[in-house]
Amino acid sequence: MRVEQPLLDALDSLALEWTLVDHEAVMTVAESAQLHATIPGAHAKNLFLKDAGGQFWLVTAPHDARIDLKALPALIGARKLSFAKADDMERLLGVTPGSVTPLAAMNDGGGQVTVVIDGALAAAARVNVHPLRNSATLGLSGRDLVAFLEQHGHPPRIVDVDARS
Repeated sequence: MRVEQPLLDALDSLALEWTLVDHEAVMTVAESAQLHATIPGAHAKNLFLKDAGGQFWLVTAPHDARIDLKALPALIGARKLSFAKADDMERLLGVTPGSVTPLAAMNDGGGQVTVVIDGALAAAARVNVHPLRNSATLGLSGRDLVAFLEQHGHPPRIVDVDARS
């Protein structure tokens, strides 16, 4: 069974429309740039963060967004932010670095991770994210992404996180 099969089943159980494209593994936004021309829709990048109070945050923004980590706490209601450890990512989200996706919030049964989605992605006709692995891209509407997160106990905070806005 593919690692993402429970995710795909969950999407189907909610009658959400999605597409899946397999490709070579990509670890960074820069590595994924070549895929953007072949997979239509908005492409996302994800930051797994921890604030000074110990709260974990998963921020999903357009792939080309500039995110100011000093200004971000005020936008999302966090304390000073830094990148969280890979061990925490695996423990809470069930994914490894390079495979971070807002869809992994389904694995956080304890509600320890707050999900933040950029407003442009939440409104997009199609958002492309990893399906729990970095060797595929899953596309769905921003509205369906938000609905999925809500159904899995992680209603996202919708904010404009791009520092250029």
